[in-house]
Amino acid sequence: FFLTEPKTMLSRRFAPAIALAKTGRARMSMQWKSPAVATPSVEELSKFAKARGMNASDAELTELRAAMKGFLASFTRVEELKAPKLAVKYPRVPGHQVPESENELGAWYVKTSIKGAATGPLAGKRLALKDNVCVAGVQMMNGSRMLEGYTPDEDATIVTRLLDAGAEIAGKACCEDLCLSGGSHTSAKAPVRNPHDKTRHAGGSSG
Repeated sequence: FFLTEPKTMLSRRFAPAIALAKTGRARMSMQWKSPAVATPSVEELSKFAKARGMNASDAELTELRAAMKGFLASFTRVEELKAPKLAVKYPRVPGHQVPESENELGAWYVKTSIKGAATGPLAGKRLALKDNVCVAGVQMMNGSRMLEGYTPDEDATIVTRLLDAGAEIAGKACCEDLCLSGGSHTSAKAPVRNPHDKTRHAGGSSG
């Protein structure tokens, strides 16, 4: 019944997760509670559906609930796994968010300086990473207020490989809100402007 309703694809895709979070049933924590996400009751599913203009019978919702159990069990399994801790190989400073006076086009989220190996194919190259890549000790927002203030404590594999190859990471480039746009106007910080015409956007999702 979801496919026949006049809702946008994104609304249908994220509505159940948002609704579960709002009712407090999404219990994700570092204490590894089980289940990580509780299966909603038929009554709750009916409430969620009606709130979004969807019509579904109890039989349909019962079938949907049964189908959800296996999917939600995967969240519990992931919560139970012990995450590996990757070593941070290169020293760095936390960096700083770039004020508007120094960020005319809105393209920077954070500036920093993380120097990699002294030699390598990327030696002498300075790079900006898209702000959906984890860099230990450097803020990451992914364009969304939901992640504002989050600071990873590990480097993504691509970060380590770039630094091993001699690159210097100069900062993080602004990206769309959760990287869900092909424009450059949905970032919670500011739109990224086109350097050739500042009245236009630069395109996305990397801005």
